[in-house]
Amino acid sequence: MLQGVINSIRESQVWSSIFRHGVPRDRRTRVMAVMSNLFLHLHPVAVRKSGIRLSFTWCMGGLTFFLFIAETISGVLLMFYYRPVVEYAYSDIIQMRAALTLGVMREIHRWGAHAMIIAVWLHMMRVFLTGSYKPPREFNWVVGVILLVLTMLLSFTGYLLPWDQLAIWAITVGSKMAEATPFAGMNGPGRELLQLPGGIPIVTPYSDAKFLLLAGDSVGEAALLRFYVLHCIAIPLAAATLIAVHFWRIRKDGGISGPM
Repeated sequence: MLQGVINSIRESQVWSSIFRHGVPRDRRTRVMAVMSNLFLHLHPVAVRKSGIRLSFTWCMGGLTFFLFIAETISGVLLMFYYRPVVEYAYSDIIQMRAALTLGVMREIHRWGAHAMIIAVWLHMMRVFLTGSYKPPREFNWVVGVILLVLTMLLSFTGYLLPWDQLAIWAITVGSKMAEATPFAGMNGPGRELLQLPGGIPIVTPYSDAKFLLLAGDSVGEAALLRFYVLHCIAIPLAAATLIAVHFWRIRKDGGISGPM
């Protein structure tokens, strides 16, 4: 009787409108399952067996993606308890660690961020050492480099959110470094070349990279809010988009590169 109910569900119009094929039992149905799935179609249907050996890939790309998903889920849960204002930021972090039932989420998010930094660097090193950046994969290498920068920025912007002395002074040092950004920092090389008609400089203390980062000349409430938006919305959306492009390009470039 149960099997009859299952068969009637599978033969219904609702089921067939969602699932375009049956259970993948052979190569043809497996190919159809991959090609018709929103997430799986980003990956190649078939890959070289030699190219997915643990000794070759180190599984660092997949581990980095897993950590990104874990950071996203734990970060969304933490957003329910964190208020990005000077009066409450530090006390909310303490409350997350000490009183909340899901206080472990903050530690998962924190240590997951450290692990993601290590994993993405090891992934880039593996790609470089195995020559997987060579044609026709040079574009995907550039995408990976951008993702590496975004990963570092995610860590940097999240560093301020606890709003303790370590965070405030670390971001103060980092923002001082932004002053030396070429063409965009107040003390950076090339800034004198950027001028409006009449000799008016484009880069000033109120329009340079440091001001763009802090929304002011020092670390304050405006900087906290800006870092919160960058950390929780802007950079994760950019990273998720480029991760999708990264996976798609792997497929278009012939799958995972094999050993040289």
